[in-house]
Amino acid sequence: MTLTRKLMATVACCAVVGTMMIAATGAQAQEAEFKTKQAGDILIRSRVIGMVPDEDTYDHNVGSGHGTLDNDVVPEVDFSYFITDNIALELIAATTQHNLNWENPGLDAGSVRLLPPTLTAQYHFLPDERFSPYLGAGINYTFFYDSKPGQFNSVKYDDGFGYAFQAGFDYAISGPWSVNVDVKKIFLDTKVTIDGATTSKAHLDPWVFGIGVGYRF
Repeated sequence: MTLTRKLMATVACCAVVGTMMIAATGAQAQEAEFKTKQAGDILIRSRVIGMVPDEDTYDHNVGSGHGTLDNDVVPEVDFSYFITDNIALELIAATTQHNLNWENPGLDAGSVRLLPPTLTAQYHFLPDERFSPYLGAGINYTFFYDSKPGQFNSVKYDDGFGYAFQAGFDYAISGPWSVNVDVKKIFLDTKVTIDGATTSKAHLDPWVFGIGVGYRF
């Protein structure tokens, strides 16, 4: 499956689930009072995220091979602090695991776990409305750990900085509760050292799709 098709499938899945969640609570939500977004609020969300790395992840420095990382779906927790009614800072925390495969010659390059904390500054439109979309941008630092080399003797990944853009929305249900849909694009490169000698530049650049619920204090 191509990257475009994978992205379309993931986006469609998030959209369907989000629509179902909003529709299921919509009638009650229209009648229930809700808490508007305000300066000083702390928002905690619990989401399920799908991380989809770039299809063309690795430079071709191992024979004539083409390296790719697979996708992963994991739980995620994020925290936001509202500086003003419209402006917030968000920090996300999640860890994912990805298998690395080298097509032609078909080598198993093992797997690696990623811990990519990302801090973004967001602008929230319509903070007084039930439906409140937002845009954001920020920085990322990714830690690579628990690397397994597969058919190689060793595979080492360098930790590094990246940057991120995001778009999403909150839909207020009742009181401080809300439903959230979020999409991020993280631009991240890292150096991979194989068997202590051969190096390859990895352009991970993952899309991160999330859906979940939030609670504001």
